[in-house]
Amino acid sequence: MPRSLLAALTVSLLMSPAWCQPAAPAKEPEKKAPAAPANAEPAKKESPKAAVPSTVNPVPRDAGWRERHNKIVETVKQGGHKVVFLGDSITEGWGGAGKKTWEKTWAPMHAVNAGIGGDRTQHVLWRLKNGLGEALAASSNDIKLVVLMIGTNNSNGADNTSEEIGEGVQAIVANIREKLPKSKVLVLGIFPRGEKPNPQREKNARASEIASKVADGTNVKYLDIGGKFLEKDGTLTKEIMPDFLHLSEKGYQIWAENVEPVVREMTK
Repeated sequence: MPRSLLAALTVSLLMSPAWCQPAAPAKEPEKKAPAAPANAEPAKKESPKAAVPSTVNPVPRDAGWRERHNKIVETVKQGGHKVVFLGDSITEGWGGAGKKTWEKTWAPMHAVNAGIGGDRTQHVLWRLKNGLGEALAASSNDIKLVVLMIGTNNSNGADNTSEEIGEGVQAIVANIREKLPKSKVLVLGIFPRGEKPNPQREKNARASEIASKVADGTNVKYLDIGGKFLEKDGTLTKEIMPDFLHLSEKGYQIWAENVEPVVREMTK
């Protein structure tokens, strides 16, 4: 190749864009995080907050329920009551099928019926925090005892576990004791329901066992009279509970007979 042609080709290559671009800077090696010491504790993860069971979360019900609640509050405010029966429809039933027994046994002891049908533990807690608790506190010099029987409505379906129901009952007792520090509380085990032994009865029995732990033997006592309603084979009869849940007149007589001695002892 002639020298003149070789020189021209060399100049052309040197002037091309590929040869004119500066070389890319060399990449720095990636820096690795320093290794943790061999004896270092693993990083702690924050555990999620446990959800508050519905049984201890105070909630109200409908307008009719609020009306019943307000009437009870006004009655309690009048004072002069020595014993307060607090609970759901089974307690409210002292004014129905249990009326004769109430007039014979509890009226002379200046008792007041503060039961509302359909109530669950969360509803009783709402009532205590929205009027009833204040009414009880205002009558604290008169009130000697609160008889509590609640929880069966919480056991319907898969709404609540035995543990949650038991905790709900314990929360109610704590609230009552806060409002009435000089009064006593008698916690009754949830009454059996269903014609024959069944899982719901077992759930309620376990819930009652958990609730019973709140008893201190002095200011708070626990009493389970459920067996008094049952036949020897564990069945319920319609004579005692016509719908296998709510008591008949005879059922209320059994309730009074088995609780009255304890109530009298706790109201001395």
